[in-house]
Amino acid sequence: MTIHIEDETGEALPFSLQETADLLIQAVMEELESPFDAEADLLLTNDEEIHQINLENRGIDAATDVLSFPTAEFLNPGDLSELEDEVDLFDPETGFFFMGDIVISLDHAKAQAEEYGHSLKREIAFLITHSLLHLCGFDHMEDDMRLEMEDLQRKILDNVGISR
Repeated sequence: MTIHIEDETGEALPFSLQETADLLIQAVMEELESPFDAEADLLLTNDEEIHQINLENRGIDAATDVLSFPTAEFLNPGDLSELEDEVDLFDPETGFFFMGDIVISLDHAKAQAEEYGHSLKREIAFLITHSLLHLCGFDHMEDDMRLEMEDLQRKILDNVGISR
């Protein structure tokens, strides 16, 4: 399992983004009892770029902290077994399920880490986990799913030792 990272910021982080991202995709797949390995792409960028991506893809004229672009649709969020017959979602070389794309604004992550009083690693780990759950069909538009998603995020981050 892995997350392929493209870093447009060129800024040195006080932790290994690759190790953190790989740890989180593993933890999410384990928590969801995925029947197969998975991979995703992550773009680390700035507010200006994420603003443009948000405008082009969602029609929202604003920067945001994280965007998620899933490759699959789920009838039951988190039930990855639904995808077993969706051969076009799997990398023919590795056999891994390609979950989709994650875009994170480092500008937003830094500001939110400061606002919430925790480390940049914790904030980025939260945003990756949040986005990975979106790539697995979870959303937070309705209260019951929002609460389920919040519980999963907290549990996954606690399981890997990255908590508030």
